Amino acid sequence: MNVKVAHGFRVGHLYLFHVRVVVFFLLLASLASAQTPPLPAGQGPSVVYVAHDPLAIKRYETNDPVVRAMVNRLVMAVTNRADVTSAWRSLVTPQDRVGIKISAAGGRIFTTHRAVVNAIASGLAAAGVPRNNIIVWDRNLTGARAAGYENGLYRLESIAPREGYDPKATVSAPGIGRLIWGDLEYVARTSVPLSDEENTSTLSHFARVLTKEVTKVINVPVVSDSETNGVAGCIYNMTIPNLDNWRRFTQGNRFSAGGLAEVYADPIIRGKVVLNLMDGLIAEYAGGPATQPSFQIHHATLYASRDPVALDALALRQIDKWRLHASLPSLMDRAADIENAAALGLGQGNPDKISVRTVWP
Repeated sequence: MNVKVAHGFRVGHLYLFHVRVVVFFLLLASLASAQTPPLPAGQGPSVVYVAHDPLAIKRYETNDPVVRAMVNRLVMAVTNRADVTSAWRSLVTPQDRVGIKISAAGGRIFTTHRAVVNAIASGLAAAGVPRNNIIVWDRNLTGARAAGYENGLYRLESIAPREGYDPKATVSAPGIGRLIWGDLEYVARTSVPLSDEENTSTLSHFARVLTKEVTKVINVPVVSDSETNGVAGCIYNMTIPNLDNWRRFTQGNRFSAGGLAEVYADPIIRGKVVLNLMDGLIAEYAGGPATQPSFQIHHATLYASRDPVALDALALRQIDKWRLHASLPSLMDRAADIENAAALGLGQGNPDKISVRTVWP
């Protein structure tokens, strides 16, 4: 209400009474809102937006205009904006260095689809982010290059062995990992035999691209199972490929169970991911995240949410349905990361509290 306008005219007593009543109730609403604490993250409902179109992919080849339209609609829905540019501007600024974390472990046919990443990069550029400040990365980009990724629309970066990790950004966990070549603290063998302890460690290091280069992250995993972690989704995609000494988190022992959730909770990851967009154009329900064509489905679906846990929980349930149909065992007992992530307040893991909204077609 504009009080100055009311003061500029002669008004009747009835009008002034109405104004006072409105002000009174607005004050009551404001006080009630201030006194009601927000629900902790992971306890309130979460929303996952879905775009599905059989025309998006056929025989492993994407229909790029359709995929771009699906991505645009999802970003607008997540941000509640009426156009694509303002949607991206609500997530990033022109001053940001924006990372797009893909999954490239699946080679040419099961890397995060180039059409999805190109649509994201175009939206970021329209929002004012310079193309040179858009970084697409994974630990190894062999699969991405085979899938047609190339510099120009963005910068492509892999994580260099040893030098690609930040010595000052560490993750400590009880599980002891055996170091291999490429890990930051690996000791090369010499003529003097190494002791059993010299090439083991309870520390992992974050990748420099995550700690030093990007200020915001768009997380773009694929819909894939993980035989060791249940689902190679949002949490997996931001943790395992961004760490050295990572094998201890996939061994399935009591030390590593649920450990990825704690890694994701670190501000280095949690504080930078502004959007999760899961690529389900091709989905895989066994043998992932490496490519296994015998277990792949043309799912023609993209998912988006601010909540990585909700996306992983839904993906796991869908993957388990495909596995049941193929007479494969459930992965639910290997999905401790989802349960632990919900307990840490990273998102909603209870399917009953996840709202799924279709926005395309």
